Amino acid sequence: MKSVVIAGATGYLGSYLVSYYRRQGWHVRALVRDEQSARAKGLDASEFFEGEATKPNSLHGLMDNADLVISALGITRQKDGLSYNDVDYQANKNLLDLAVENSVPQFAYIHVLNATKLLDVQLVRAKQHFVEVLQTAPIKSTVISPSGYFSDLEEFFGMAKSGRVYMFGSGDYRINPIHGADLAAACFEIIKDGQAYAEVGGPVKYTHNELAEIAFKSLQKKAKITHLPNWISVALQRLLETFTSAKTHGPIQFFLSAMRMDMIGKCYGKIRLEDHFAQLVQKEKQKTS
Repeated sequence: MKSVVIAGATGYLGSYLVSYYRRQGWHVRALVRDEQSARAKGLDASEFFEGEATKPNSLHGLMDNADLVISALGITRQKDGLSYNDVDYQANKNLLDLAVENSVPQFAYIHVLNATKLLDVQLVRAKQHFVEVLQTAPIKSTVISPSGYFSDLEEFFGMAKSGRVYMFGSGDYRINPIHGADLAAACFEIIKDGQAYAEVGGPVKYTHNELAEIAFKSLQKKAKITHLPNWISVALQRLLETFTSAKTHGPIQFFLSAMRMDMIGKCYGKIRLEDHFAQLVQKEKQKTS
């Protein structure tokens, strides 16, 4: 039985990767900070390894007999004062060093689409730095760059629920976001095929206007969309970068920057954003019933 180590296992994509590899008959070792946490208990892993990727001394034994390492590790799930460089670069570098030391055959990393166009974003810059190190390391590597997760676009659903969607620009930029389950399946095939790099998106390409319309339709509400000039987006981003901490402005910096360009990857999967928003509606109904 082949064995995979999954870092970032308790995150959005990580949980789907754990489940998918298990269904494919792999032994899945999930790197977690606390095996007793609610997120860890919800994972379908073969075994858990307690450790912190930011602390190399806590990782001894993690890579034993591993055939593959997949890192979906990122700071978006951290709340303990660590920087993007600490996690998105150095923690992943710690994992890579350990994989090389243990002669693991392959290392796969979940990156960001259009990273080289987003290097002014701290989060992306740290990720790209790691990718550059990975691609020159003495190990077979696979870098997978998703266009965006369905969960990232729930902001449109939230605004539609409140009655109006605000967006910057004309709303004509396009994205084909992907559900975590579809992305996990795509990662499996891409890694198995030994691809060095892949840009991945979901089955349907949407303009930002269509994202808003889908959100309203799922809620059976009349679409109310307000378009704001793009210069406001840029100005807001600069203000946040100047007057707030990276913890506060980092995710917003990434979101605003990514929304000012097309984010289109090769189409994979079958789950549409309409299906995801319909599930959100059902969850809302269950809460109130």
